[in-house]
Amino acid sequence: MGGATYARPVDATLQESPLARTRRARRVDRALTGRYPDARCELDFRNPLELLIATVLSAQTTDVRVNATTPELFDRWPDAAAMAAADVRDLEDVLRPTGFYRAKAQSVVGIGAALVERFGGQVPRRIEDLVTLPGVGRKTANVVLGNAFGVPGITVDTHVQRLSQRLGYTTSEDPVVIEAELGALLERREWTMASHRLIFHGRRTCFARRPACGACPVAALCPSAGIGENDPELAAAMLKG
Repeated sequence: MGGATYARPVDATLQESPLARTRRARRVDRALTGRYPDARCELDFRNPLELLIATVLSAQTTDVRVNATTPELFDRWPDAAAMAAADVRDLEDVLRPTGFYRAKAQSVVGIGAALVERFGGQVPRRIEDLVTLPGVGRKTANVVLGNAFGVPGITVDTHVQRLSQRLGYTTSEDPVVIEAELGALLERREWTMASHRLIFHGRRTCFARRPACGACPVAALCPSAGIGENDPELAAAMLKG
């Protein structure tokens, strides 16, 4: 699985029919299912509010850092009303390890207030409502819908965007366009888990700077294969998780 065997140009997919691309995308997803049977949301949460807040806090930091921070956060401010009434300076002190803590503290207070004022203190179940909350975009909304409410959604984070482009599913840089194009390739019932599998693959194998192509389970299906480390042993040593 190394060398130039899979070194095809990324724009090769321009010659691919929509049906062929759909079939290939579903084969890729099945292969990633085999590689990552434990794929899941890696943020710790016990209810929709905790997942919503944790996802907002995960911007520009790691899930590990967020998971180390949220126990104190949710212990001190366990519901939307408590968050709405929180002293921003106290929140900043708790959120400091996550980076951009001032903006994140404002988002936590704003989300709490919006939930109390407009949604009875509960996290809404519609994407149209979720994206009206401070600091919440479609990515965060789809994380909450898919993992807290069981509503299928595609989460276009940096990993999903990168892999969707490398795999030839899209040429767009727009997350909304990528969400739509990826959604058209996969069965709706698979959207949430397919997102997790792509994220796992991006974190563990298909790295941004140098992917481990020689140890990739979908190299034969990837038009970008060959851009990273192609030696099987060296690539295997790169794998994480």
